[in-house]
Amino acid sequence: MGLFTKDIKSLDDLFVHTLQDVYYAENQITKALPKMIAKASDPQLRQGFETHLHETENQIRRLEQVFQMHGHEPRAVDCPAIDGIIKEANETASEIADAEVLDAALLAAAQAVEHYEITRYGTLIAWARRLGRDDCAGVLQQTLDEEKATDQKLTAMAESKVNRQAA
Repeated sequence: MGLFTKDIKSLDDLFVHTLQDVYYAENQITKALPKMIAKASDPQLRQGFETHLHETENQIRRLEQVFQMHGHEPRAVDCPAIDGIIKEANETASEIADAEVLDAALLAAAQAVEHYEITRYGTLIAWARRLGRDDCAGVLQQTLDEEKATDQKLTAMAESKVNRQAA
């Protein structure tokens, strides 16, 4: 099933497809974060990435719960958006020799991921409510709240320390 194909005939189909998309994205993020942890030189940034890795693992479990609540087996579909964000981050990181500039680039890449996730979860919550699935919306809201909090922490870290050191 591809996005905007004849296989998606209803809002429910689109909801499930987007769940599959974000399920893929979260799983890709769990693969990318250990690499980002290893590359980060700032201890606070490294700790933030480690915390987010554990949160992401919990978010995957929540997605699996939503799939089950909605009567579907958890399944991922390719998400070109997250693949592109991760690919760009890897390419940029490979071009940076200065550790402090690399930290700023890694932080910016993490925020791009957060912003993508925030849009996906916000949309899923709105659709779940429209579909009368407030139970699913409630579970997804927990993740959206975490994503927003992580984005705020990354912004604070960038503004108070990482960007200043990179300059």
